[in-house]
Amino acid sequence: MYWGNPEVYSVKLGKDMISLDGPIVKHPKIQDYQEGPWIWKHDGHYYLAFASTCCPEGIGYAMSDGPEGPWEYKGHIMDHTVRTRGNHPGIIEFNGKSYVFGLNYDIMHLKTFAHAEQRSVSVAEMHYNEDGTIQEVPYFLDNVVEQVKNFDPYRKVKEEYLRRVEAETMAWGYGLKTSYEDSENDYDETIGYLPRNMYVHDIDDGEYILVRGVDFGRKGAKKMLAAIGSDGYGCLEVRLDAPDGPMKALIAVTPTGGKTVFKTYTAKFKKRIRGVHDLYFVFTGAGKDLFTFDWWRMK
Repeated sequence: MYWGNPEVYSVKLGKDMISLDGPIVKHPKIQDYQEGPWIWKHDGHYYLAFASTCCPEGIGYAMSDGPEGPWEYKGHIMDHTVRTRGNHPGIIEFNGKSYVFGLNYDIMHLKTFAHAEQRSVSVAEMHYNEDGTIQEVPYFLDNVVEQVKNFDPYRKVKEEYLRRVEAETMAWGYGLKTSYEDSENDYDETIGYLPRNMYVHDIDDGEYILVRGVDFGRKGAKKMLAAIGSDGYGCLEVRLDAPDGPMKALIAVTPTGGKTVFKTYTAKFKKRIRGVHDLYFVFTGAGKDLFTFDWWRMK
């Protein structure tokens, strides 16, 4: 386990992952190291990525032949840039590709450049050189990350509730918020905390949810179910490929007895939706906080 600001410390964990199997080690200073270490192994090499010296931070990295060092500074995965302030890294490998995650303030900057700790997570594809070193990655907004696979809207499983797509499943939903539904039975003494129902709220006129690359298949979808709670009126428009793209259905929302009293609405499509599309749920109505959106399902 690695930690430390501005020094780097590590300790070997026991097999239970909570006890210590050796002393705490203070490592020699790594050039440009600030905080937020992330350690991983790739193709026989060990890597330590970190937020490089503030401010602004970049993502630096060092390499070693073993998980306990010594660490040799190699440069930047992403250079310092005034376009962000904090940049704590996380690196994973998925489906044969490597990805670097980091922090930024780009979403907050859509409304203000006054500094606040409202950081968001971004990702970029990362590439190794033949000698194991890492190619420098442009800033997150300058990258294009391809969707790893098309989204299945049907969820062909036995359990009915698992066929639902949670409304908080989104590629974009600026201006929206999510909350948990209050429950007095969210803890079990045998298995611990139980999943609590999450829903989307703070829905204002003109906002939308985008789900990218939805594969409706050759047979296509003929209708959609949507669970919505409301103490007023509004509309949910089902559109394809753009917020103002072809509207395939419209759900007129009426009072259900409360924002967390969910009613299942059914919207039938005049023509089946086939093929792969970006799916937009566009919200319209007079005022703010129109209704809450719990889940949807295609049939």
